[in-house]
Amino acid sequence: MSDTTIISKTTSDNPDFISLISALDKSLWERYPELKADYWGNNILELNPNVVIVYSDNKAVACGCFKKYDKDTIEIKRMFVLPEFRGMGLAQTILRELECWAKDLGYSVSVLETLYKQKEAIALYQKAGFQIVDNYEPYVGLKNSICMRKQI
Repeated sequence: MSDTTIISKTTSDNPDFISLISALDKSLWERYPELKADYWGNNILELNPNVVIVYSDNKAVACGCFKKYDKDTIEIKRMFVLPEFRGMGLAQTILRELECWAKDLGYSVSVLETLYKQKEAIALYQKAGFQIVDNYEPYVGLKNSICMRKQI
């Protein structure tokens, strides 16, 4: 991490978040071109008040957000770190920020979905305490999805 690393809580309207999500989508469709039809409907950027962005030297380099899944549960979404900033612990930092924020809002459970080729992401989430569970809606029946859950 840089000497000037800043963690910012913001919303999905933030232009830096929109730019990072564009890079995330591009990387996903390059890695999984065959899945675009199955997953594109789940890939809508909704208005979200719970976004975290990490800045390094004033450049947005990583992001994540959560949305309400049910009264006790949040769903982690849109986790992404620019390739040149991976391996620096930024994803763990974002996860911790999101979980603390959700806990402050009264949530006690966190779920997420990732794709089977995302070995690094799966390892990251398991290291953070997530366990693989049966797929939840809207991922039931999607064999390429890996769903995970943890108490926060």
